[in-house]
Order: sequence, then C-alpha cells, then structure tokens
Amino acid sequence: MQVELSYGKGMLPVELPDELHVTVIRKPVMPLLSATAGAVASALEQPVASRTLQEEAKGARSACILICDITRPVPNGLLLPPLIRTLLAAGMRSDQIVVLVATGLHRPNEGAELEELVGDAWVLDTVRVENHFARNDADHVPVGTTRAGTVVRLDRRFVEAELKIVTGLVEPHFMAGYSGGRKVIAPGIAHAETITTFHNARFMSHERAENCVLDGNPLHEEQLEIVHMLPPVLAVNTVIDEHRRMSFVNFGEVVASHLQAVEFIRAYAQVPVWRRFKTVVTSAAGYPLDQTYYQTVKGMVAAIDILEPGGNLIVASECSEGLGSDEYAQAQRRLLELGPEGFFRDISRKRHADIDEWQTQMQLKPMRLGGIHLYATGLKAAERELTGVRMTDCVAATVKRCARDVGDPHVAVIPEGPYVVPAFRPA
Repeated sequence: MQVELSYGKGMLPVELPDELHVTVIRKPVMPLLSATAGAVASALEQPVASRTLQEEAKGARSACILICDITRPVPNGLLLPPLIRTLLAAGMRSDQIVVLVATGLHRPNEGAELEELVGDAWVLDTVRVENHFARNDADHVPVGTTRAGTVVRLDRRFVEAELKIVTGLVEPHFMAGYSGGRKVIAPGIAHAETITTFHNARFMSHERAENCVLDGNPLHEEQLEIVHMLPPVLAVNTVIDEHRRMSFVNFGEVVASHLQAVEFIRAYAQVPVWRRFKTVVTSAAGYPLDQTYYQTVKGMVAAIDILEPGGNLIVASECSEGLGSDEYAQAQRRLLELGPEGFFRDISRKRHADIDEWQTQMQLKPMRLGGIHLYATGLKAAERELTGVRMTDCVAATVKRCARDVGDPHVAVIPEGPYVVPAFRPA
C-alpha cells in the first residue's frame, strides 16, 4: 500500500508492505469556499460581535494589521487586499496603515520570502510592511501585568494604532490549544521578556497546555488576559483544508470571532481513533511548517495520544533550513548532556525560559512515551546529532522494522501531521 506524507513543498510517497494493516488518519472532507474573494468581502460585512470594518474604520487615523510569519500558510494574498482597500475607502491614507509580521521570537521574513508571505505585490507597493523584533526594547511599550505575574510589553506600532486588526490561521496548536486570534498578539508581537515568562516550564508542563484544549489552558488564559489589556481588537480568521484551500473565513471582535473559527475547525481537526498503535507514522505538515526541526516537534506531540507506550513514532520532515535558531541548538545540546529528566529539572527552576528551550521541553512528551525516528533530508550530520532522536534514511524500511520488532502489524499513518490531532476514544 502506498501512502503519501506532506513533505516540503510536495508529498513523500511511502510504499508499505501488504502484510501491514494500515489505518490512515486524516480530516473528514471539509467544505470549500468557491468564491474566496467574495467570501472575505462578505465576512467583512457580516461581523462577529463588532461593527463592519467600514464602520470601525470611519474616523480612525491609523491602522496596524498583524499577519503571521512564514511558518503559517495563511492565505494573506486573499485577506490583505480587501482589508486595506476597505480602510482606504473609509478615508484612511496609505501611509497611516502598517502591516506587521508577528514573528514572536522567530527570525524576520524579508526579500522574496516577504513577497511570498504577503502574497500580493499591490499590498507591498501601497502600505508599509514591517517585521516585529521581540528583542528591540525601544519597539515595545508596557500594557500591564497579568495575574500570573507576566510583565506585558507589546509592539508599539500595534498598541498605538487606532485600529488594531489581527489575521491568522486557526489550527490545532500543541501548547495553546489552537493557533490564531489572541496568539498572534502574544507571543506574536510581544517583547522577549513577556514571551519567555509565559513560555516557561511551569506553563508548558501544565496538563491543559496541549492540542485542542482551551478551557483551563494557562497559555490561552494568559493570552486572553493580554488581549483584554488593549482597546477592542478586530480579527480575520481563516481555516484551510489539507490542500491549503480556504474552508472558512470570518471577521469580528478578536475573542468571539476566534472562538467561532475554533468551533468550525474542531469538528475536522480532532479525529477520534478507537485504538492505540505501537507504530505511528506522521509528518510535520510540509512547507512552510517543516522548514526546521524546531517546528517538527509539533508533529511528534500531535500524534502521542494514539501511540502505545513503548511504541515507535516515525516522523517525516524536510528541515530545509536545518535545526532552527542558535538558542534552540543550545537547548538541544543541554538535553543530550543532561538527559530528559535532568533537562526538565534544570528548566523548572527558572522564571524566564531561555529562548526556544520550550520546544525542547515539548519534545520530552514523545520521548518519554516511546522511540522516535526522523526522516529529514535537510539536516546536516552535526544537526542530526542534536535532534536527540534516531535518524532514518527510509521511512518504509523503518516502519517495517518497527512493526516486526513490536510484533504488531497494525500501523497508523497521519499524512498531514500536526494539522490533524488523533484522539484516543475506545469503542
């Protein structure tokens, strides 16, 4: 049987032997918006818990529109032109509008990559498009302190804009429950101090800080508290299918509209599975998410609910840009030096996490459960050593060997990786 995994900008075919019993886990077929431009325009005219964008924009003298960075396949080329044209029609000048890339602590998106991210040359020619830099103190202003003690500083371009608009893709997220909405603000445009506080070990190790969970999730609650420190924020939320086609779009007040989008995607992304498997095959969702090993961890974590303890997880991720940041590489070195439990003890003592070490912390979840095998053609030899997992040059051979070693021919395959979250639901 041949299966195809999302990999890089294409698919990775994997030929599995007939003696294996393969269960392919993917979303149910999603509805598609046939006239996407019309759907976006309709969303702006039919807001959730707010006035229309035209009405909200009247009299405003400045606007800041947040977009996700290159790691999210948001259809910005469909969203930004109608947003900006509506603001211009409401009387705002083009020099009063800025599109801000919510990078969090990721690297900036520039040049050809920025053109790809924005998706429309007219936008780049008409308004300012700039990156957020979380470590630039002067770019941020204080907006308050959360009940948990997080000192909140956000990018002043967003805070000081009269009209604040967030755009994003709503999908499962392995820490915050779902991406998009409030998450584009924090960590999206938060200062490094703010991000490293609510990404510390205490938040990350909470049992509710996981995929598809909002109620009781400390990260989600922290993000909501940060949103409520600001004047009203508007949002455009999108959902796409496994072929990156738009399935849903709405517009409105950031919290209410995001929750509506969450309810839509929840019915598709969280897939009940009646049994656990000793061999599970998944991906890191392909480009742009699988450009680094850092992002690949999401694919590992998303699959663990159906992995039998002591089983094997095989992950395919191109990792075309390598491991990730230098800080992440340092965290991985500490993982190898201290071991999983030693690493966790070390980070548990800190109020501020080291940058990107939270991803190493999340890798502990699948490591504690079973063996991890990685197929990644983009990693160099030195980078492979820092993954902390077993490397493979052939997915099919590894699946066959793992199934033989555990004495169970049943194999689960999740082609879309972390965009699908299988949930163990015994019959």
